[in-house]
Amino acid sequence: MGAIAKKEIRSSFRSPIAYVCIGVLLAVAGYYYAQVLMLGTSANIPVVFGVLFNVSMIVIPILTMRSLSEERKNKTDQALLTAPVSTWAIAVGKFCAPFLIYAIAMTISLVPCVVITFIGSPNWGIIFGDYLGALFYGAAMVAIGVFISSCTENQIVAAVGSLGISLLLVFIDQIGSILNNEVFSQILNWISFSTRYQNFTSGTFDIPSVVFFVSVALIFLFLTSRRLEARRWK
Repeated sequence: MGAIAKKEIRSSFRSPIAYVCIGVLLAVAGYYYAQVLMLGTSANIPVVFGVLFNVSMIVIPILTMRSLSEERKNKTDQALLTAPVSTWAIAVGKFCAPFLIYAIAMTISLVPCVVITFIGSPNWGIIFGDYLGALFYGAAMVAIGVFISSCTENQIVAAVGSLGISLLLVFIDQIGSILNNEVFSQILNWISFSTRYQNFTSGTFDIPSVVFFVSVALIFLFLTSRRLEARRWK
């Protein structure tokens, strides 16, 4: 697992995609932090993370689209599948690189908050709540993206598929709100990534939402592992 993760991380940082994705997230964060500074108040900092949450829906599929699809396209997946490592180790190793890139960008985005302390008193409880919520959401979405990437050798299809699932899971609560069925609406609201993320934005470490995001990540890593296992024995 460790060897695969290291290889993927090195490979990712040799590609411009990692730097472009980090740059996009930081550019968006920088723009909205500038607006916060112009307003002269730290109360709007959560808006920055809200925007980053939305932008991440596009960035994460780009980060994960080549995870396994590129291996299939280049026919290097056979060497990977015949290596003396478990398919679970392969899945987790492939997960580590895009998640690390995303986590680096989100961590750097905290730096302007330190600057803003000179003009106000930002609520660090809410800021860290937003930050942790973004990381857990990102972990779930990266795992989904890696799974979709394992299903196709076309990187564009993998990116579009991951984006489609991301949009569905984020806005599924909106579908529930227009249905005249309270039970169904509650179910859709329960699985909504947006609702789960919002639970962190009040500065609360929401255990049920943590368990939810971690469970989603583990489920999709397991599905990726099963997908690889099936191809290993073809």
